[in-house]
Amino acid sequence: MDDDDLPRRQGGVLAALTREPLDPLSVDELDDRIAALEAEIARVKAHKAAATSHKAVAEALFRKG
Repeated sequence: MDDDDLPRRQGGVLAALTREPLDPLSVDELDDRIAALEAEIARVKAHKAAATSHKAVAEALFRKG
């Protein structure tokens, strides 16, 4: 089993983000936060797609050999 297949403990940053109070934020600040989180989600999804593709190529290569 590769290290990539092992579950990783969620970082303190993510946990802190989910506990951060939203009440003090203005509507504009909330919009900014949503945009930043959506951009991060897109970045993570792109990285996941690349990793999945890379893994499939590697598995196919080793099956042939």
